Amino acid sequence: MQRNFLIIAAIFLFLEVYIYQAIRTLTDNFWIRLGYWIVTLAVYGLFAYEIAHFQKSDRSTMRMQIMISLFLVFILPKIFIVLFLLIDDIFRTGSYLVGLTRPAENFFPERRKFLSLVGLGLGGVLSALFIDGITFGKYRHKVRRVRINFKNLPKSFKGYKIIQISDVHSGSFSDPSKLEHAIELINEQNPDLVLFTGDMVNNIADEFKPFIPLFSKIKAKDGKFAVLGNHDYGDYVNWTSLDAKKQNLETLIDYEKQAGFDMLRNENRIIEKNGEKLYILGVENWGLKPFPQFGKLDDALKGIPESATKILMSHDPTHFDYVVKKHPIDIHLTLSGHTHGMQFGLDLKNIKWSPVQYKYPKWADLYESEGKMLYVNRGFGVLGYPGRVGVLPEITLFELA
Repeated sequence: MQRNFLIIAAIFLFLEVYIYQAIRTLTDNFWIRLGYWIVTLAVYGLFAYEIAHFQKSDRSTMRMQIMISLFLVFILPKIFIVLFLLIDDIFRTGSYLVGLTRPAENFFPERRKFLSLVGLGLGGVLSALFIDGITFGKYRHKVRRVRINFKNLPKSFKGYKIIQISDVHSGSFSDPSKLEHAIELINEQNPDLVLFTGDMVNNIADEFKPFIPLFSKIKAKDGKFAVLGNHDYGDYVNWTSLDAKKQNLETLIDYEKQAGFDMLRNENRIIEKNGEKLYILGVENWGLKPFPQFGKLDDALKGIPESATKILMSHDPTHFDYVVKKHPIDIHLTLSGHTHGMQFGLDLKNIKWSPVQYKYPKWADLYESEGKMLYVNRGFGVLGYPGRVGVLPEITLFELA
């Protein structure tokens, strides 16, 4: 443990030496240099304090959010700065070693100043992006409109509008009123149905209690359905007993019921219009280990005609690849969340990238495989890093055709 601490301390010291050299290259102002060290020591002190007091069993995620925010805003950008300065040092050292120049001949102050300026500038931009993501990004909810063509959709459901939201993580928000605009966006779409695909909380049911009045305002002509996500089970905190953990889950389901959501636990519901039917299926969380595999698709399919149009709610998109698309029964559309788009990346019309894609190949938008469709929602809330950069919080509006 002590050895690991010394290694980490040495890495941070290496970073700071390089950063300080860049600042010295750009300014000889004593107060700027002193201010840098005061801020740096304060950040490292707070970071060390939060790490020392962090426990995996903490029910609040506030300490984790602080640590991640400090790392992304103040430490990660310095790595980019160091990379720029290392370019110059590697070039000069390499030239000297092969005998092309002497040390004094290969030192170009203007080049060093330019690289220091570029490095500090890019580091500052990255810090600013993460700060913006915390302050504003997590509240920039966007409605994404998706037209879904079903081969056997009953005529009564042509133009039917379904809203999907996912991964609220209410424990990551301190003020429900700041999400009022997102609820208004949902209602402005005048949906026929609202589907929530799991992770209403981070750890415990009481996180959602202050949000019940807000989510009760969501209106849908044919109701609001929900399923459970991996965080809803309370697996990431310690409980005094299994009964206490079970009661927490029942309390969460009750709270969601108070907000107007009907929880589907490996079961289905029928939406009927003019004698024609649309089936909504909901399974409990199913993910690759260590995530729980409580989802029972066969139970959710009970009583449904094989030829009927079916929409499945399943929190984790890996369920689609490992179970749903291989199932002999045709499930036309699966709705998932879980990935959050990692809350960071490029999410443009023709360019889509996020580090999360290396773990979840299907991480955002619509996919089709073996004649079945999967849509992965980018998430309504945040977890860990309390912000979003590039990948905005999503409200999905599906129009059936």
